[in-house]
Amino acid sequence: MNNALDELLQQPGIWRGGMPQSEVGRHYIATGYDDLDHALPGGGWPSGTLTEILHDHSGIGELRLLMPALAQLSRQGRWVAMIAPPYIPYAPALAAQGVDLSRLLLIHPKADKDSLWALEQALRAGTCGAVLAWPQGIDERALRRLQLADETGKSWGILFRSRAEAAQTSTAALRLELDPSDKGIDIRFLKCRGALAQQEVSLDLERRLPAAEAPAPRGGLSLHARSQRVRGLSQLDLPLPPGSVGGQRPTEPPRPNR
Repeated sequence: MNNALDELLQQPGIWRGGMPQSEVGRHYIATGYDDLDHALPGGGWPSGTLTEILHDHSGIGELRLLMPALAQLSRQGRWVAMIAPPYIPYAPALAAQGVDLSRLLLIHPKADKDSLWALEQALRAGTCGAVLAWPQGIDERALRRLQLADETGKSWGILFRSRAEAAQTSTAALRLELDPSDKGIDIRFLKCRGALAQQEVSLDLERRLPAAEAPAPRGGLSLHARSQRVRGLSQLDLPLPPGSVGGQRPTEPPRPNR
């Protein structure tokens, strides 16, 4: 009886409070910041589940925080998809952070409901290393669907949301609240599956671990200050795979089934 129970508790879909996630077979992506890796169970971002990043204003370092991990995934040949970003990312800054722009997909659905569908399909497809999205007015039912899709595709799903939504129940395994600081950002953990080493972390975003083949950054990376608004633009000013602009399918894209 005990052996059967032990085998059941070793299944990746079962989590016991206080037990580090690394013990239940989940994959992790190094954050590129020693202090953050040390604080997180498993030593990095958990894949195959949702991560929520809650903040009040764009451009405080919320995207810069993810750059080491996104650069790593793109250099491994994994797709990094951005669903309905509020601003067109600044391509030279992404390249300076080590991101392979040929593995970056920008998806701009016409309606919010289309954005959620695209997000779910990108997570479920299994071809994206990371899927970033800025959903508006997402409810608990939609979050459950996204979590199931993420578990199926084993992608790293990142949702950028307002801090006003911190009180909403969420299926995300990791929820972070960000505040800007003099040197970088302050991170408070609102929710985390597994035992945290500490509840808050302050990061100097300039002191990331060195990344192989990543040139030195040229200026700050900000969606707000170094980009153009998406609305009203018919052409993306970012190098993408052939056919990815204008509604055509890119080469080697995720292949969702509707």
